[in-house]
Amino acid sequence: MIEILLVEDDEGDIELTLEAFNRSKVTLNVNVVRDGMEAMAYLRQEGEFKNATMPDLMLLDLNLPRKDGREVLAEMQESENLKRIPVVVLTTSEADEDILKSYQIGANAYVTKPVGLKGLVKVVNLLEEFWFTIVKLPPHQ
Repeated sequence: MIEILLVEDDEGDIELTLEAFNRSKVTLNVNVVRDGMEAMAYLRQEGEFKNATMPDLMLLDLNLPRKDGREVLAEMQESENLKRIPVVVLTTSEADEDILKSYQIGANAYVTKPVGLKGLVKVVNLLEEFWFTIVKLPPHQ
């Protein structure tokens, strides 16, 4: 089973993304955290996340409360275990500086969120095909 960590604070985007994944051809489990602090606690298996399963792929919004996606990416790069997790930035920002900065601090891909379920299903299908069919993901430790 493929484990995905969705880091997203917008309830509407969470619902649309989960609906898109429900239409998946791949067997997967999506865990959701709603800000950067929760994301790091999840990844470090701290507190309520002490039994969390490490994700095979993380979908990360940049604009998050408490700790934004850029800070999460930077912190992940400080850990040998965490920097191996592929991260797809999935955000509304189309700003060149956000794209460049995300890649500089460890993003493996940068995708601008499409509007509506149909567009998101298409993006999710493409992500699934690439990340879970073509790419060889690193093993868990």
